[in-house]
Amino acid sequence: MNHKPLITILSLIVPILVGLLYITPRITGFEIHFLPLVNAIINGTVFFILLFAINAIKNGNRKLHEKLIYLSLILSVIFLLSYVIHHATHDPVSYGGEGVLKYIYYFILISHIALSAIIIPLVLVTLSRAIKEKFEAHKSIAKITFPIWLYVAATGVLVYVLISPYY
Repeated sequence: MNHKPLITILSLIVPILVGLLYITPRITGFEIHFLPLVNAIINGTVFFILLFAINAIKNGNRKLHEKLIYLSLILSVIFLLSYVIHHATHDPVSYGGEGVLKYIYYFILISHIALSAIIIPLVLVTLSRAIKEKFEAHKSIAKITFPIWLYVAATGVLVYVLISPYY
């Protein structure tokens, strides 16, 4: 099966739709203030599951690796849905810190956002190669995908920790 059209469509549509959240009017009448914490918990969980997944494959346990990667994918989709719901119903929150921490926060935030868009096609291509049992090609791109996905998950938690005092 050719996954390329689906990968291309999702890789374009998801970042565009997320970006539109920042310029469209908010949906009112919902008080869902706990979602940023839920999102941070999901990101932290994905971070650790990815570490377990890489450990599983390094130890030759392909079935466990596969299950953990699918769990990471499911949690990432749940995160995305939660993120969209939160940002569709709440105004953006500005970072209120000062000094060097402000620059650190914005570096983390900007790199997180940029890599969040880049990770979508990387994960999907990596997954497609595994599904097609093209394991050498899968392994070569997974070496790029894994650290970026890990970084995105970790920085998602950091962004929450740094901005949570300003909610």
